[in-house]
Amino acid sequence: MALIVQKYGGTSVGSVERIQAVAQRVYKTVKAGNSIVVVVSAMGKTTDGLVKLATEISPNPNRREMDMLLSTGEQVTIALLSMALQELGQPAISMTGGQVGIVTEAEHSRARILHIETTRLTRHINEGKVVVVAGFQGISSAGEMEITTLGRGGSDTSAVAIAAALKANFCEIYTDVPGILTTDPRLVAEAQLMDAISCDEMLELASLGAKVLHPRAVEIARNYGVPLVVRSSWTDQPGTWVTSAKPQGRSLINLEIARPVDHVEFDTNQAKVALLRVPDKPGVAARLFGEISRQKVDVDLIIQSVHEGNSNDIAFTVTTPILKRAEAVATAIAPALRSQSNPKSDEAEVMVEHNIAKVSIAGAGMIGRPGVAAKMFATLAEAGVNIQMISTSEVKVSCVVNAAECDRAVNALRTAFEIEAGEQRAGSNDGKLSTQHSALSTQHSSPPVRGVALDLNQARLAIRQLPDRPGMAAKLFGLLAQHNISVDMIIQSQRCRVIDGVPRRDIAFTVSRIDGENAKKMLTQVAAELGWGEVVLDSAIAKVSIVGAGMLGQPGVAAKMFEALAQQQINIQMIATSEIKISCVVAQEQGVKALQAIHAAFELAGSEKFVVPA
Repeated sequence: MALIVQKYGGTSVGSVERIQAVAQRVYKTVKAGNSIVVVVSAMGKTTDGLVKLATEISPNPNRREMDMLLSTGEQVTIALLSMALQELGQPAISMTGGQVGIVTEAEHSRARILHIETTRLTRHINEGKVVVVAGFQGISSAGEMEITTLGRGGSDTSAVAIAAALKANFCEIYTDVPGILTTDPRLVAEAQLMDAISCDEMLELASLGAKVLHPRAVEIARNYGVPLVVRSSWTDQPGTWVTSAKPQGRSLINLEIARPVDHVEFDTNQAKVALLRVPDKPGVAARLFGEISRQKVDVDLIIQSVHEGNSNDIAFTVTTPILKRAEAVATAIAPALRSQSNPKSDEAEVMVEHNIAKVSIAGAGMIGRPGVAAKMFATLAEAGVNIQMISTSEVKVSCVVNAAECDRAVNALRTAFEIEAGEQRAGSNDGKLSTQHSALSTQHSSPPVRGVALDLNQARLAIRQLPDRPGMAAKLFGLLAQHNISVDMIIQSQRCRVIDGVPRRDIAFTVSRIDGENAKKMLTQVAAELGWGEVVLDSAIAKVSIVGAGMLGQPGVAAKMFEALAQQQINIQMIATSEIKISCVVAQEQGVKALQAIHAAFELAGSEKFVVPA
C-alpha cells in the first residue's frame, strides 16, 4: 500500500462536474489500496475574481487582508471535494493549511514553509480518511496564528512539501496538459510529451516560464528526493516523471529556507577566447560557433554582452588542452566577421586569456532569493578576487577569475556559505568540475535538448562604464537584493576601456519586467555617487532558452540554436550559458518566432497535437 499526495489545479476543479470527476479518480486510487492526501487550488478563476474585488475596494490593498481574502478560495474547493468523496462513501475531511500544520514565515503573500506538523494529518490518514488540504496557504509560526499565502505556484509547493514531510511514496501533480512537454503547446501544438526529466532540467524549464510546475515545488522535490509525476486530469496517461538524485538527508525543519547553496565547485583547467567588436547583426554567432562545432571544439561558457554602437563582444571558455584549436578557429574566422564596408578596420579582434579558473556556487535553494549572487560577489570582493566573467542559471552562478586566485576564492565561498570541503557533487574531484564531468552527463542516451522555453516577462538593464575592480558587482547586486529585486541573466562585457586612469566595463542583467522601472530609478540615483555611467533600460525583450543535460560534451548544440535564429533573421542581443542551458535575448516581437524556429531545429515536435482545455 502506497502513501500518495495528489495535487489538482484550478482548472481541474473548475466546476461541480470537474470536482466530482476528481472525487471519482481519488476514490479509485483509494480502492486500489492506497492512502491519499489531496491538495487543491481554488476553483477556476476564483483567485482572479477575488483580486479584482480587492482592487475595486483599494488600489493598493493591505497584504495581510489579501491573504485573508485569497485563502478563502481554496476553502471552498476543499469543502466541496470532501463532500463529493463522502457522497461516494469514502471517509474524507477537509483541512486548511493552518489546520494541517503548514507553518510558514510571517511574510504575507510570499511566505516560505518552515515545517509541517504532521501529527493530525497522520492520525486522519491512519483512520482511513482522505485528507483534502487547501494548497497555497499556511499559518505563521508566531503566536498570533496569522494566515499566510505562499505566492505564485503555492499549491504545487504545498503538495510537494507535504509529500516530503510525510515521506510519501510519490507526489502526483494533476494539470490541464498530459505531462511535461518540450515547449508550451499554446505556441507549438506539436510539442512532444516527455516520459521523464531530471529535476535539474525541470528547475531550469520551470524557472524559464514553463508553467506546469513551479520551481519552488521542484526545488523541494530535488532537496528531499520526492518522486514527482505530472499527469493530465482528463486522461489516464502515465504522464512525466521528474527524477532526482538520492538526497543528502536534509532536516525537515526550515524546509524552504534551508541554506541556498549546496556546493562550491571550481575548474582550473580553463582558458578564455574573446572576439571583440564583431558586427551586431543576425548570423554572426551562428557563423562563429558553426565553425567551432565543425572543428569539434567543445565550449563551456558562452557570453555575449550588450551591444555598443554596431558591434558586440562574444567570449567563450574551453578546456586548456583544446585552447590552441579554439584560438585557431577564432583567428581564422575573425576576418570574415569584419565589416564589409570597412575591411581594414580593427573589428573582430581575438583576445586569448590563459591562467583562468571557473568558480561556481550551486544549489536549488537560490531560486527567487535576490541576495545569493550578491553574497557571492561580495565574498569574492572581500577576498580581493576580481571577476572577469559572470554566467548564471537558476541553480548556479559561475564566475571566471584569475587562476592564481582560485584557491582563495573557493575557500572564501565555502566559509561564506558554510560548505564543508567534502561537500561536493558525487564524483567530483575535491570540488573540481569540468564541462565533461557531471552526474548529468550520463544521460547522453537522451536528446541533447529536452525543452525550449520562452520568457516574455523580462526587462534588461545595462550600466555603462562600471569601474573594473573587486567589489563593483557586489555593490550593484547588493543594492538590488536590498530592494528585493531578483536578477536572472548577468553578463559582464569583455571590452575594457580606461577612462581617467580607471579601467571600466559595461554590465548587463535581466529582471522581471515589473521591477524594471524601479530598478532603473534606484540605480540611476546611486550611479553618479559611485562613479558609474549611464543606466539603460530595455523592456521590449524576450528570452528564449534551450535546456538539456545531454548537451554536455556535445559540440554543435549552441551553433544549431544560433543558426535557427539566423535563418529567421533574428538578431541575438545577449547570450548566457550554463552546463545544461543556453539562453538568448532577442527582440520581444520576435520571441514566439524564435521559440518555434529553435523547437523545429532540434526536431522536438511529436506526431500528436495537444489542445489545452479552456
